[in-house]
Amino acid sequence: MSVPDELLTAPASVVSVSRDDAHHFSKPRHDEIRLVTGFGVEGDAHFGSTVQHLSRIRRDPSTPNLRQVHLIHAELLDELATDGYAVAPGALGENVLTRGVDLLGLPRGSRLRLGDEAEIEITGLRNPCVQIDQLGDGLMKRLVSRGDDGEVVRLAGVMAVVLADGPVIPGDAITVTLPDGEHEALQPV
Repeated sequence: MSVPDELLTAPASVVSVSRDDAHHFSKPRHDEIRLVTGFGVEGDAHFGSTVQHLSRIRRDPSTPNLRQVHLIHAELLDELATDGYAVAPGALGENVLTRGVDLLGLPRGSRLRLGDEAEIEITGLRNPCVQIDQLGDGLMKRLVSRGDDGEVVRLAGVMAVVLADGPVIPGDAITVTLPDGEHEALQPV
């Protein structure tokens, strides 16, 4: 898998940050979130070293949490707005809304520095659930569809684990570091 140069050269930044201490679909925006190594977003319902998503806990509560931080690109919200969907930051349950980096085009294992301290590693694609249709009829079909090749296309963001503690605030710069070796396309986690 080759990664276009613009993934590495476009100025990227954090647009907004969100967290919720309860298992609600959408997350309220905050002025700052704090990432904790190996656990995720402090004060968020999905904070933990093992799975915290309720459906995954029922399957196997000892599974490692590869979904500690959820990121979505603001360009997606822009596209949805042109399609008539008014989706506010945090409404899709993301912790970090970004601009200027093609999250879905990054290979697994890519590292993102958020601000001066926090660092995450991309583990895979978010596999969205039907709750998305609460935000607008047909939104789920807009975010999960089939490409011309018949493959499932997921647009609802990426998931990551925290490698380095730190605060994240809107306006923070994002620096992308690609993994060494052969790049592996993102799969749902």
